[in-house]
Amino acid sequence: MKTPQLPLDAPYSQTQRAWLNGFFAGLHTHLVQSAGSVNQTNARVINILYGSQTGSAESVANDAAAVAKTHGLKPVVKGMDEVEVSALSAMDYLLVITSTYGEGEMPDNAQLLWDAISADTAPTLSNVKFSVLALGDTSYDLFCQAGIDWDNRLAELGATRLFDRVDCDTAFEEPAETWIKEVIPHMAEGAAGTVIVETGAPAEKSQYNRKNPFPAKLQVNRLLTAPSSSKETRHYEISIAGSGLSYEAGDALCVVPTNCPQLVDDIIKALACNGDEEEPVNSELISLREALRTHFEIKLPSKELLEEIATRSGDQELNGLLNAGDKEKLSDYLWGRDILDLLLQFPACEFAAAEFIALLKPLQHRAYSISSSGKMHPDTVHLTVASVRYDSHGRQHKGVCSTFLADLVNADTEVRSFFTPNKVFRVPEDNSLPMIMVGPGTGIAPFRAFLQERQFRKAAGKNWLFFGDRNAATDYIYREEIEAMQASGLLSRLDLAFSRDQDAKIYVQDRMLENGAELFAWLEQGGYFFVCGDAYRMAKDVDKALHEVIATHGKLSEQQAIDYVNQLKKDKRYVRDVY
Repeated sequence: MKTPQLPLDAPYSQTQRAWLNGFFAGLHTHLVQSAGSVNQTNARVINILYGSQTGSAESVANDAAAVAKTHGLKPVVKGMDEVEVSALSAMDYLLVITSTYGEGEMPDNAQLLWDAISADTAPTLSNVKFSVLALGDTSYDLFCQAGIDWDNRLAELGATRLFDRVDCDTAFEEPAETWIKEVIPHMAEGAAGTVIVETGAPAEKSQYNRKNPFPAKLQVNRLLTAPSSSKETRHYEISIAGSGLSYEAGDALCVVPTNCPQLVDDIIKALACNGDEEEPVNSELISLREALRTHFEIKLPSKELLEEIATRSGDQELNGLLNAGDKEKLSDYLWGRDILDLLLQFPACEFAAAEFIALLKPLQHRAYSISSSGKMHPDTVHLTVASVRYDSHGRQHKGVCSTFLADLVNADTEVRSFFTPNKVFRVPEDNSLPMIMVGPGTGIAPFRAFLQERQFRKAAGKNWLFFGDRNAATDYIYREEIEAMQASGLLSRLDLAFSRDQDAKIYVQDRMLENGAELFAWLEQGGYFFVCGDAYRMAKDVDKALHEVIATHGKLSEQQAIDYVNQLKKDKRYVRDVY
C-alpha cells in the first residue's frame, strides 16, 4: 500500500500541501497497522524511545518492540525527535535506547528532547517506570555518556528504575539482546494484556547482517584526486548482485576490513614472537598472525593496553597523564601514535601472545556513506573514500579500512559488507521540495546518491550543492559528473569553495553566508538542509552560518533563529550525516 500524495499541480499552497500530505501519511500508517495486527484493548502500553545517529539504536528499539508484543504488551516506538517533553509524564512504562555521539554528546535526534528534560521546567515523572540501554564505544573517554545522562536524569525527576542500565560497547548485539529478554518481563509483570497476534506478513530480514556480512566483490577502484594532490580520494564500486540486499540513498555500507600484513608482522616482531603461536579466539585455536590480521584492532590502543604499558614501563609522563585524567593532554600525547609505536617506545614491556591479545578490542567494521542511488544502481554500491596515510614517529601509518580497500582488495578478495539504514537522512518524499546539500570533500558522497535519486524519480524540486576542498585543480572530485548535472538542469545551483586557491581561505560556510538571502528563500519554500562530513569543525561552522543566515535574512532575533532551526530539526528538514 503506497502513501497517497497530492498531485504536484493541485491548487494548494505549500503549507496546505504539507498539512494534507501529512494527514494522508498518518491515515496510511493507521490503515497499514490496523491491517497488520490485532491490538488488544487491555494490552499494557510501553514506550520505547531511541536516540540514534547511525540507526543502531533504532534497530534495537524495533527488536525490543517485537519481543514486547510476544509478552502481551503494546509497544510504541518513537525517535526522541518525535516526542515532546510534556508527553513523558504520561508514559507509565518507558524504555530508553540511545547511542553516544562523539565525546559524550547526544545523537542529533535526541538533542532537543534532552535539552528540554534537562531544564528546570522539566515535568515530574513519579509515575514512570523505566530502564535504559546505552550504546557506546570504549575507545572514547565518555563511554555511553548519553545513556548514563538519561538514566540519571529520569531518576532525578522521580521515575522508578525498573531494571538497571546496561552499557554496550561496539559489539552491542548480544548484551542488547540479553537486556531485552530480561527487561521486557519486568515491563509485563502484572499486566492483564494478552499476546498481540500479528496477522500481516512479517517483514523479511536479509540473511546478511553484522553477524553474517555479505562476501561482496570489488569491481571498480578509481583514483578521483589528481596524482599531485595532497590527498588520495578513491571511488569504489562493490557488487551485491545475487545477495538479495537493497539500499536507499542516505544509507551506509559497513565494511569489515582485515589489518595490514606488514603492520601485523611488525607487531609480532616487537612482541618477540614468531606469529605461529596458537591462541584461543572465539573458542577456536588460531595463530597469533591470523588473530592479529582478522580478529583484533591493532591500530588504536585500548585503555586496558595503555594502562598496562604505563604500569609495566613505569614511564613518568604516561603514568602522569593517565593518573591526572587530563583527556586533552592524553589525546595530544597519543596523536599520531598507534600500538606499534608504543611497543617500540617501551621495549622493556614484554607481553606473551595470549596476554597481549587479551588487551585488544575486537576488529570493527567501518561505515561509509553510500554515494549511489539503490534505484539507479541496484546491483552495486558506490563509495567515496579518502585513503588515510601519514608519517609519524619515524614510520608510515595507514588507515585500517581505507587502505584495505585501496591496497589489499583484488578481484579475488571478499569485501565482507552489510548495510546500516539511515531512515532520517533521506531525499524528501515530496519531489517538488527544494534540497540544499553541504558536503565538502568526501562529504559529497551521499549527495551524489541524492542527485542520482532525484534524477531517477524525475523530481521537479530544485537542488543546490555546496562543495569544496583544498585545490580545484587536484581535489575537484566528480567534476565531470557535477558539471553534467549542472548542464542538464538536475543541479540547479552549485557553489564551490576551494580553500587554498587564494590567499584568504574560503570554506563552504563562507559561500552560505554570501548567498544567504537565496538560501533563506529556499528554506521558506519548504527546502531541506543536509550536511555531511567532518563533525568537529565543518559541521559546527556550517551550523553557525545557518543560524546567522536565518537571523539576518529572516530578520529574527538570536533566540528566534534558534527556534527556527529547532523547528527544521523537528520537521526533519535539517539533517546531518557527520563523523
